[in-house]
Amino acid sequence: MAENDERQALRQRLDELEVRITRACAKAGRQRNEITVVAVTKTTTAEIAGLLPELGYSDLGESRPQELARKATALADRGIRWHMIGHLQTNKIVPTIDIATLIHSVDRLRLIEELARRQRPVKILLEVNASREANKHGFAPDEVPGIVEKLKQFPNLQLEGLMTMAAYTDDPEAARATFREVRALRDAMGLKELSMGMSHDLEVAIEEGTTIIRPGSALFSV
Repeated sequence: MAENDERQALRQRLDELEVRITRACAKAGRQRNEITVVAVTKTTTAEIAGLLPELGYSDLGESRPQELARKATALADRGIRWHMIGHLQTNKIVPTIDIATLIHSVDRLRLIEELARRQRPVKILLEVNASREANKHGFAPDEVPGIVEKLKQFPNLQLEGLMTMAAYTDDPEAARATFREVRALRDAMGLKELSMGMSHDLEVAIEEGTTIIRPGSALFSV
């Protein structure tokens, strides 16, 4: 597909996404500017991802550090704010913190300690496994208050909020209880950001108070 065709197709998908966001905000009594869209580019090329800033979307997310580094290098002149949204191995910390504006997936104490050891400012979200799935990373909800307290020992780590992924089902409504629990936890901790809601359940996430959504398949053909 030619670049102009790719741009047109992406613009159409972004317009469709905006309709969904606007409707969900209206239903929830929220303003559109309360929601940050982090376009998850893991299934597309750097060339297509590079079209997003000129279409008004400069927050992009990657789930693998190697791909984050590759795309960030290829698109270094585009003014992109990169987000690390996937599991981060401790041996990939240094290249990731050189690139990422925000790490969404801080999911274990060892990772916190290794990030702190670098003594560089890092903005983070704690990943919460509120769906309680054995195959998912993240802190159990009842662990979060203790981790928030422990983070006070590490002044270079700036805790912005919480992140979660609901269990995937065909029914987006099934995500509501997970999102509601994590919002309540965020509020109890006095934090600002909530990163929750992907292509299939972003409306429910918006209704339940998310501040960051992470659409991928709604934007890019897989």
